[in-house]
Amino acid sequence: MKFFLRFWIKKENKNFLGKGRIELLEHIKTTGSISKAAKNMKMSYKAAWDSIDSMNRLSKEHLVESNNGGKGGGGTAITPEGQRLIIAFKRLEKVMVGVESYLDNIVDLDDLEERIQILEKKLEIS
Repeated sequence: MKFFLRFWIKKENKNFLGKGRIELLEHIKTTGSISKAAKNMKMSYKAAWDSIDSMNRLSKEHLVESNNGGKGGGGTAITPEGQRLIIAFKRLEKVMVGVESYLDNIVDLDDLEERIQILEKKLEIS
């Protein structure tokens, strides 16, 4: 058997973070632009903006900040809190990959149940 795990984070019963939103934050970080980040992800500017607005509203501190145009033009940046969140999400992804690896190559239901029991003990889940 081969296992594939996905996760996302909800806050106040609303979708807060997932793989796509983290990818959007990373594109904003590299491009300095919501518009360019949206284009890189083949999504509309409005969809990108709505995701950012939702994340900013649900977060204790803003994750993304935009500066209005001017002589040098505007721009968008990831805040230190946004960067911390990207790093934490990536760390959690690595943990999930570890769980996937641990569950890979299970041969039957007995093997699966045994590995689940081991995980439950390690994670103190009853």
